[in-house]
Amino acid sequence: MEYTETIVTNLRTFFMNGNTVDYEFRKRQLLKLRDMLKDNEHKIYRALKRDLNKSKHETLTTELGLLYSEIDLTLKNLRGWMEPEKVQSPITHKGSKSYIMKEPLGVVLVISPWNYPLQLAVAPVIGAISAGNCVLIKPSEHASTTSAILADMFKQTFDSSYITVIEGGQETSEILLKQRFDYIFFTGSSHIGKIVMRAASEHLTPVTLELGGKSPAIVDEDANINLTAKRIVWGKFTNAGQTCVAPDYVYVHEKAKFKLLKAMKKHIIALYGKDPLENDDYTRIINEKNFERLEKFLLEGTVLHGGATSRKSLMIEPTILDKITWEDSIMKEEIFGPILPVLSFTNIEDALYKIRRMEKPLALYYFGENEKMQQQVMEYVSFGGGSINDTLYHLANPHLPFGGVGNSGMGAYHGKYSFDTFTHRKSIMKQTTKFDLPFRYPGSKLASTVVKNLMK
Repeated sequence: MEYTETIVTNLRTFFMNGNTVDYEFRKRQLLKLRDMLKDNEHKIYRALKRDLNKSKHETLTTELGLLYSEIDLTLKNLRGWMEPEKVQSPITHKGSKSYIMKEPLGVVLVISPWNYPLQLAVAPVIGAISAGNCVLIKPSEHASTTSAILADMFKQTFDSSYITVIEGGQETSEILLKQRFDYIFFTGSSHIGKIVMRAASEHLTPVTLELGGKSPAIVDEDANINLTAKRIVWGKFTNAGQTCVAPDYVYVHEKAKFKLLKAMKKHIIALYGKDPLENDDYTRIINEKNFERLEKFLLEGTVLHGGATSRKSLMIEPTILDKITWEDSIMKEEIFGPILPVLSFTNIEDALYKIRRMEKPLALYYFGENEKMQQQVMEYVSFGGGSINDTLYHLANPHLPFGGVGNSGMGAYHGKYSFDTFTHRKSIMKQTTKFDLPFRYPGSKLASTVVKNLMK
């Protein structure tokens, strides 16, 4: 506990000395962060291979590539983001100027998960640096090799009083959550998110919670079946389904179901081979606990494709399940693995009503060609963010805010939204001393009449 308190105190002292406010300082730190990642790419590839058996292609596209994109966008726009924002003043404030200053929050805590252990640890830090904060990072102990790499890289690159990494398990997180931070950014499950929010309330600390949920892929009868199948398969089985915005289940029009299932089987084989368990580039399940949890789901419904497992390598084939009901346990929690249940509907309005009655998901994917129906789906169902005729790709656009709603989270980040998340918008009014309007003060017979007219 004392060790943690000392670290937080050092971070706060560094911040209070005004070291992080300057634009040039922030720019240098972002450049150092980019260089840190580039210089350690070979170690990062090895770490993610060891923790999750991630291929170089998947590491580049879903971890490193996204971070480089975020850093470059931030460097390009940071000066403009930091500029005070001028706003109008009403006629009642004649003579004054009003503007919004962008102020760093202070010392922020980033708690990251194991499924994208590099990207989800570093991406919030980009926003925190750009906004002028000091950062304490707590990576997931379940991706232990990547956690160690993160600790070593940041120690070698940054002043530990500015950015530091603390490794450890649940006990470490509990100790950290007792400390006073100016912001907490958490990515993980809804269950732990509630614990984080409860702890943050002790100090009235604001939070961003990036959680999850059962994100549906809705396939209408007029969808382009081949592309739909390919994009669902890619979105679901990337990282072996261990993605917070992966399609959790397919909800397909009964007239399109047979063709969709046939096409999905074809694309699974094309992307992962006839024996994915022997594919050196196929991602493993993170640990035995999650492997056993997922394995139980395979007993439900009917396996249409896949279903094979390897406890030794902690791998589960890309699997499609049919004859699933809403009452099955697989439909009661987020799957977070390479198992895709398929349900069907006969009427799209009934399907949307069913989804709307469930907890708000982090993502929703609609496949269909009718633009009116596309708009109806997007408007009628509440969800964090999503795509029309695609999966996952909205996440990779730094110009779109990424975040949940309701049970799937609160707050958003990426690009400028990351800067905004870690920034306090401070309202300032500068009043003139060249004259003074008398009607604002009591005692004037004209005051009430003037105020009523001006404030209509």
